[in-house]
Amino acid sequence: MKESWYDRNILPWLLDLACGIKPVRYQRAKVVPRAFGHVLEIGIGTGLNAEHYDTAKVHTIVGLDPAMRMHHLARKRIAAAGLKVELVGLSAERIPYDDATFDSVLMTYTLCSIPDPVAALKEMRRVLKPKGHLVFCEHGRAPDMSVHRWQNRLTPYWRKIAGGCHLNRDIPQLLDAGGFACEHIETMYLPGPRPLTYNYWGVARPA
Repeated sequence: MKESWYDRNILPWLLDLACGIKPVRYQRAKVVPRAFGHVLEIGIGTGLNAEHYDTAKVHTIVGLDPAMRMHHLARKRIAAAGLKVELVGLSAERIPYDDATFDSVLMTYTLCSIPDPVAALKEMRRVLKPKGHLVFCEHGRAPDMSVHRWQNRLTPYWRKIAGGCHLNRDIPQLLDAGGFACEHIETMYLPGPRPLTYNYWGVARPA
């Protein structure tokens, strides 16, 4: 499918701005340091996680993202953080690595926009070592029914302007369907409009 002028020229900068606001940066700082060893970062985007890695625990990183137009921004942040990262321009439904390759998988604000999230999670589980873990921070389905109804109403329109982002995905349910068991999970609303800001974060392991 051919990208529109908006998708090529406006959307990357809007996503970079929205995903870099203070509450979201704070969430990234909570989870990114939990990644260790050989890391697969799903949806590396513009490299907003780079500054939060614990370089004493990480030796190599593969950054997977189909949006090649964002990679030049990612490279700048990766270089500033002193990280060694291989950038791969593919979606997570097909991860081009062998089984049990990675010690940890990192996923932040990404599952909302993957076309087939369960297929992607099954791929993450496949390439993760048996004793590895998935570190995640995602927004998704709110527990309050009034907010959830608004998420359902807004998602068809929101997807068109926000790169395919779904506001209403049930993150724990998707993790379970993808073959993961949550070892630790926390939830809260971040500051801002409630349909957009209900967050899930924590650690999951292959079930």
